[in-house]
Amino acid sequence: MKILGIDTTSKFLCLGLYSDGRLCEYNLETGRKLSGLLALHIQRVLKAEGLSVSDIDYFACGLGPGSFTGMRMGLATIKGLSLIGNKPVVGVSTLDILAAGAGTQKQLIVPAIDAKRGLIYCCSYTNDKGKLKRKSGYALRNLEEFAQDFKQPVLVFGDAVSIYKDAMRSRMKHISFLDKDYWFPKAGNLIELAMEKIKNKELSDAFTVKPIYLYSKECQMKRR
Repeated sequence: MKILGIDTTSKFLCLGLYSDGRLCEYNLETGRKLSGLLALHIQRVLKAEGLSVSDIDYFACGLGPGSFTGMRMGLATIKGLSLIGNKPVVGVSTLDILAAGAGTQKQLIVPAIDAKRGLIYCCSYTNDKGKLKRKSGYALRNLEEFAQDFKQPVLVFGDAVSIYKDAMRSRMKHISFLDKDYWFPKAGNLIELAMEKIKNKELSDAFTVKPIYLYSKECQMKRR
């Protein structure tokens, strides 16, 4: 089985390639250069492994929430690649990818992504004997709502921490944080979650896979 997966919802290009038991993982900070680097790095990774697009059995993609432009670019790329060989697409929430990187934790796990405009993308998870379980829906919250949602002991991580850490600590009595190494998606976690979805036959295709939009103001255009 061969899986190519990308997440482009943050400032990092996360690119993973799983090929018959071997995982290659690339996490590259691209900033605003994603459009010029995405296709190039996919080609380089495939060539380095002696593979072509037609050799890939499944294409996985981080669906967001996150950067609106990055989400669209990554998903459009995966859709195009899947159409070449009529291969399935595996969509994975970026919040799930982040949560998978938190390791085994006893308290509630809450990845928090900066959604701009004073808002936070978030979700909560528990880790039950190494098995990640989502406990809430994917949400868009302001700081006060975030604090109200999570009154129990929580472990928070993600790039929203760089902005709201002190404010969160002042509003939430039982909060702790993970450091910057855990703030962004990792390609290995994307591949791992994609493999689980493949096992459970949770598959899409280029026509049915959809990004996770929570911030409707960024995604809709008003008709004049």
